[in-house]
Amino acid sequence: MRANQIRPQEVKLLSVAEAEIQTGVSRWTWRRWSYDGKIASVKLGKRLLIPTAEVERMICAGTRPAVTA
Repeated sequence: MRANQIRPQEVKLLSVAEAEIQTGVSRWTWRRWSYDGKIASVKLGKRLLIPTAEVERMICAGTRPAVTA
């Protein structure tokens, strides 16, 4: 196996409902972001799964720096 390949067991996936619970962002927003190509996702049959790395990336992208008083 090449170094840049990821083994399936190493990738943690969340359903859109689980992503919604963890972040408070609606499942429909997660779906729209996926279909618009804003986030990576996995489609298995009817299920849409979001890699936890994408959830973390979206949280980091929305994080504002602390303000020093």
